[in-house]
Amino acid sequence: MQCGVVPCPQTEWGREAQSTQTARHGRTAPACSLRPDAAAIEQFYKIGQVRIASGAVSPENVAQSSRVTAAIRVAAGLLVLASIVEVVRRLSNPYPWVAPLLSDDVYEVHVDFDTFWNSAVALTHRTDIYETPAKLSNLNPPLVSMLLTPFAALDVVTAYRIFVVLSLLMMLGSVWAVCSELRFRPVVTALAMLAVLASSPLYGTLMLGQIYPMLLVGLVAGWIAQRRERPVLASVLFGIVVALKPSLAPLLLLAAVQRQWLPFKAGIAGAAVASLIGVLVAGPSSAEGWLRIAFSAQVPGWVDNASLPGLAVRFGLPAEIGTVLGLAVLAGTLWWCGRHRDRIDPGGTALWAVLAAALLFSPIAWHNYLMLLWPGVLALIVLGRGEIAAIALAVPVFPVSFEVELPPHSSVTAAVARSFYCAVLVGYWVVLVRGATLSAPGSSRSSGTARSKPPAAAARPMPNAPSTVTYVGTSEP
Repeated sequence: MQCGVVPCPQTEWGREAQSTQTARHGRTAPACSLRPDAAAIEQFYKIGQVRIASGAVSPENVAQSSRVTAAIRVAAGLLVLASIVEVVRRLSNPYPWVAPLLSDDVYEVHVDFDTFWNSAVALTHRTDIYETPAKLSNLNPPLVSMLLTPFAALDVVTAYRIFVVLSLLMMLGSVWAVCSELRFRPVVTALAMLAVLASSPLYGTLMLGQIYPMLLVGLVAGWIAQRRERPVLASVLFGIVVALKPSLAPLLLLAAVQRQWLPFKAGIAGAAVASLIGVLVAGPSSAEGWLRIAFSAQVPGWVDNASLPGLAVRFGLPAEIGTVLGLAVLAGTLWWCGRHRDRIDPGGTALWAVLAAALLFSPIAWHNYLMLLWPGVLALIVLGRGEIAAIALAVPVFPVSFEVELPPHSSVTAAVARSFYCAVLVGYWVVLVRGATLSAPGSSRSSGTARSKPPAAAARPMPNAPSTVTYVGTSEP
């Protein structure tokens, strides 16, 4: 007789249902099954009835949860439909979207890559990588220029074309790796890929020639290593990512608040060694040049700066106010992860929640940074938050450019409208923090890292009724 399984044997109702199966069949159900067991579902409903009868979960709470779930599903459906309409609108007139990608004007259009390429050329010529003919100043540490030196051997247009192809492959490969790790069905993986391809952050990243896909590869590799109970390797990979983009340094503090001291030290060492290699290759003066530029850069109030300091500048306030708010968000997130370290799974959404908080705190967090959070959004699906994930993937389809036409300093209304992606980033942070506690039932408490098999079971959820009642009884922040 084929025996089904509850999604998570570490939840209360899961343990009770499994004990029933053990008594009936003489063995514990396997860790992963494609088909739910009727006896387990029947026992689940009995457990739910007992909870309601005992007052642990009131009928009013169940009804309220059902109404909230229905409202979220309606919102998700409307947003997905609106995003499809937006994609159809683009496809009906693709020239305004395709032309910038095909432009040969690297200096004016692909400005970020132009900066990286000029710094790489300067590095090969042993000159100052921060004093180049590029339109924009290079705000990245020397390690980035070192990694991009192979492109210096090519002309800037050819180098950009190759870089875009590699960036697209890294982006799609990272999403595929996440979907594979979470054991998604092929149709879910395909939908995730399509959502990524249609997103405004990916388009902006490719058009400008930014390095975010490279960062995403490192983050995903570290996250997968963490899920496979290799926290030291994960921290080293996160350290390398921080060496490439120091504004993401708060990621390394997650291991500290979880009291995983060896991974914490490994992350610090990885960041330090990678940074030192970049400085040695580019010359000791490059470190001084980067620090001078990084600390003298002003907080931009542009529409696509989604950070809280950028939000403050758009409202005509000192950037320091936004920095204080961002610091409070970051400190609160880390405090929560530390206080609930026995419930929070670093291999779930906790990493991405800290990353979202770090972006809110950072002086500059372009809306393209959202792509770094998509693995955490996909992880919400296996936690029974598919509707939330659909909303989070549908919203970035809408471009940031529609707000550029607003006057830059006209009114508070304009400032609010120009802060759309800041609100999106805050929303990402909220759902990822809430998802961090939902990860706990499927995690390994002994190592503080997730197992690979429980997410596989969660990727194939139980029928709607058990799933709904289960989360009514789940404690969330």
